[in-house]
Amino acid sequence: MSYRYGAWRGGPDPLEPPFDVAGALDRLGERVLSGDRAADALRNLLRQGMPGTRGLRDLLRQARDRRRELRERGRLDGTLEQVRELLDQAVEQERQALFPDPSDAARLAEAELDQLPPDTARAVRQLADYQWRSPEAAATYEQIRDLLRREVLDSQFRGMRDALAGASPEELQRIRDMVADLNAMLEADARGEDTQGQFEEFMERYGDMFPERPRSLEELVDALARRAAAASRLAASLTPEQRAELAALSQSVLGDLGLQYELDRLGRSLRSRRPDLSWDQGAAMGGEQPLGLGDATTALEELADLESLEASLGQRYPGASLDDIDLEAVERALGRAAVDDVETLRRLERELTEQGYLVREQGELKLSPKAIRRIGAVALRRVFSSLDEGRRGDHDVPGLGLAGEPTGASRPWVFGDEEPLDVVRTVRNAVLRGGAVDSRRHPDPRSATVPLRGAEAREAGFQRARGAEAPGAGSARARRAGRAGGAVALSPEDFEVLETERRTSAAVCLLVDQSYSMLLRETWGMAKATALALHSLVSTRYPQDALEVIGFSLLARTVRPAELPDLDAAVGQGTNLHHALVLAGRHLDRHPEAEPVVLVVTDGEPTAHLEPDGYPIFDYPPDPRTIELTLTEVTRLTRRRATINTFMLDDDPRLVAFVDLIARLNGGRVFAPSPDRLGDYVVSDYLRARRGRRGR
Repeated sequence: MSYRYGAWRGGPDPLEPPFDVAGALDRLGERVLSGDRAADALRNLLRQGMPGTRGLRDLLRQARDRRRELRERGRLDGTLEQVRELLDQAVEQERQALFPDPSDAARLAEAELDQLPPDTARAVRQLADYQWRSPEAAATYEQIRDLLRREVLDSQFRGMRDALAGASPEELQRIRDMVADLNAMLEADARGEDTQGQFEEFMERYGDMFPERPRSLEELVDALARRAAAASRLAASLTPEQRAELAALSQSVLGDLGLQYELDRLGRSLRSRRPDLSWDQGAAMGGEQPLGLGDATTALEELADLESLEASLGQRYPGASLDDIDLEAVERALGRAAVDDVETLRRLERELTEQGYLVREQGELKLSPKAIRRIGAVALRRVFSSLDEGRRGDHDVPGLGLAGEPTGASRPWVFGDEEPLDVVRTVRNAVLRGGAVDSRRHPDPRSATVPLRGAEAREAGFQRARGAEAPGAGSARARRAGRAGGAVALSPEDFEVLETERRTSAAVCLLVDQSYSMLLRETWGMAKATALALHSLVSTRYPQDALEVIGFSLLARTVRPAELPDLDAAVGQGTNLHHALVLAGRHLDRHPEAEPVVLVVTDGEPTAHLEPDGYPIFDYPPDPRTIELTLTEVTRLTRRRATINTFMLDDDPRLVAFVDLIARLNGGRVFAPSPDRLGDYVVSDYLRARRGRRGR
């Protein structure tokens, strides 16, 4: 046997390396950290694509360009114009043959030609029984009949125009048989009968009439229905006069062929099977070149594909998914390369979903907590990359506890300990103490202890202090454990726990201004990235801390971690810092033993407050009551020993004056960072502030 190797031409390379999910997720993160919602960031990624892969935006642009080309291809009344020209030519040829003849018959024939109706269809039908004197005129008239026969059937069955060129009566009869058999098969399928064998026999007899080469009855119905819908759109796109002429010409041709009844049955069946197609919807076509009936139908069929394709490529409807894109329509309209690009984007979406970065909720893809943690980690790395080593600080305090890092030492377990269990030393203690016990002889582990005696006990204790097994006892006990089946009996005195560093805990409130001015000043993206970075820092390095992110505009609300990527600025007016401080106070009350930390990020003075009945009041310039209520909440937090540090993102004099009031009342600090350094300031201040007054 011999083999030949060459370039793969069957689509994407099956041996290509795994998809770069990390790179795709980083691109998603970039958009989220710049202020986009998670769903918008995903749509943007799919629109832009990845390196080496076109996105939906490029494919959509290609589809629109192709649609514009089709609309400018030509006029839809080309067949009517061509029939009119041939009719005028036949009449003129006949007049030239009649003019030299002085007989009364010639004059009567001329009078009959003079009385032809202006309607093309009626004129053609009236000349059907005319006795032509001119052989050239008769041949021209026969061209009209042949043209109509081929164009009308080509508008129903693609490729029929070329197949009917010079068709014999036997070939025309074969077409009649094909349409009748097709209707019989569709009716049998509608009754629920198994038509697979009937379809195979049909394609064996008439497969050469269908260039699409359908592989199933559904594919055949789809091809015929799209063609029939395009023909109905063509008729709807003509003027009423042109539509009436075309209908009359088609009926005369189909009546002569004996196909009118069968094609009417076929049309009704196709409409009932595919009501979703664009039946009877007109289309605006331009251009100067007249199109034949078959070519015009093909153009409208492609146009319908492109219109449907644009909707699925746009992905702007509820529950949109890349699976909605018809790959066969993509290949027909845009080529095989476009199919490869769509499949790559599908693979990207599938990989992100399978690896747990995306979840679909109520038909919409959203970032999972796993993806949020990764994006937050990226934001945190950005912050730390710009911080000096000395500014990071630490917040450990001497002592032993349960929340910090392991120190490497262990101690015996006592009732109430919550430190992690030292499994290795616990099992070693059991082996050194009593060895293995046969569970069949000692079902109760507490009765399975075998005390060591004399020198063996002293040696075991010495080795235990050195952190190793006693050579004699340990190895002997191990051998006995192997003989007993490997079971080790544990006793309460065997357990040891790891000692960990004790760390302070903090109740952290990050108050983020969501007013519309944050978007106008282009500071919202950094504020959102700061919230994600702080959430990542607290959840990974300081899990004992209780972080609450509170967004405030006309009203304030607590933002859950899963909502952070979708956090967006409000369109309405209002900066209700009063309500945000009320929510912050509730969070601090739930954690009375923790160090209270309040961080406020804003670009404007308060312009709204919450009334006792729960309704917000907005006014600009700020109502004195708004300032009074906000400062009252500042005073309450100060009594809770909470430090309020404010990060100003604007230098408006009114904002500066208000922030100075907060600093004098609370003793907190005021920062005026540039938007690109906001995360550095907030994270650094959190690390400093969470040490509290005890660490200063």
